[in-house]
Amino acid sequence: MKANYHTHTTWCDGKDTPEAVILAAIGKGFDAIGFSSHAMLPEDGTAWLLTPEKAVRYAAEIRALAEKYADRIRVLCGVEADYVPGGATPDRQAYAAIAPDYIIGSVHFVLAPDGARASVDESQQSLAEGIRAHFGGDAQKYVRAYFAQVREMLEKFDFDIAGHLDLVRKFNTRHPYFDESAPWYLEELDLTADAVAKSGKTVEVNTGAISRGWLDDAYPSVAFRDRLRARGAKFILSADAHSADAIDCAFDRFGGCEAFIPSPVRRTRP
Repeated sequence: MKANYHTHTTWCDGKDTPEAVILAAIGKGFDAIGFSSHAMLPEDGTAWLLTPEKAVRYAAEIRALAEKYADRIRVLCGVEADYVPGGATPDRQAYAAIAPDYIIGSVHFVLAPDGARASVDESQQSLAEGIRAHFGGDAQKYVRAYFAQVREMLEKFDFDIAGHLDLVRKFNTRHPYFDESAPWYLEELDLTADAVAKSGKTVEVNTGAISRGWLDDAYPSVAFRDRLRARGAKFILSADAHSADAIDCAFDRFGGCEAFIPSPVRRTRP
């Protein structure tokens, strides 16, 4: 089954409309395509995030397209929901108004000790500034805070797929700021793999950093995937596509070597 469930469109920070993505998926021989616009409900976010009002319109459009193309491809309506302690929650209850087919839980902002939100993947410059301004220049402290927040998300909330679990690696190849072989970092991977196993959630193997030229590997890293696999984690291949031409980026490299499940959907819309 050829499918991608992590897809961004003009409803958030993607380049193409949902219909353009569906047509591309049909052209590439996909069996299913799932949409996962960025959201931070219950908060109202910036222009590239779904607000409660936009979320209703988004879901209506995706489901109308699902009916239009039902005889050619399965179309699913999901969200990529951020977790920020004290704010946004990737929980089914927060998204009940749109009854998503699935929820991807992700961390894009680390809550710093001073209460600031430090960006994880906006840019290398914003990452460096966040560590300097809010973590006293201590990259290890920042990375540990990121993984602690990921684990808290896994433990507390009702969602289906754990998104790009080691997103903190995004800039680390081209702009190194921590050692991925350091014992403290491997300890964080072990602790997070334990949390995944306890949660039972599916982990995406996400090729988004490849399509955007930051890494030549997926999230999670090989070392992280090995730890997850040893604990019986379930995987699903994901493109984290922000354009129609990226919906199967590097799928040929990863589809044959991981124990991917065919669909993340745990609950279907009534």
